Amino acid sequence: MPQNIMNAPHGMNLVIECKDGSAVIGRFDESNGFEVVMHDVDLWSADQGSEEERDQWIRQTATYGVAVKERDHTFAASLVSQWRSLGDIEKLV
Repeated sequence: MPQNIMNAPHGMNLVIECKDGSAVIGRFDESNGFEVVMHDVDLWSADQGSEEERDQWIRQTATYGVAVKERDHTFAASLVSQWRSLGDIEKLV
């Protein structure tokens, strides 16, 4: 599974899971190694629910599309635990 956000493809919808339990889904723009810039994002905060609920939210987003909460979102690259293409996520049946 890809780990280095610097290798993420520009313009692709990604699921970024963070070390604090939060997640960001949206269109990856760039990372300079210190910050990550994304557009048209939906966010999951660590206090929103369990890891299972977060995974269900990710699958729901993969199935129905991103419910955009923020047009532009910047966060610390050091928070990134892992990233995946939204298109690679298993859809709801």
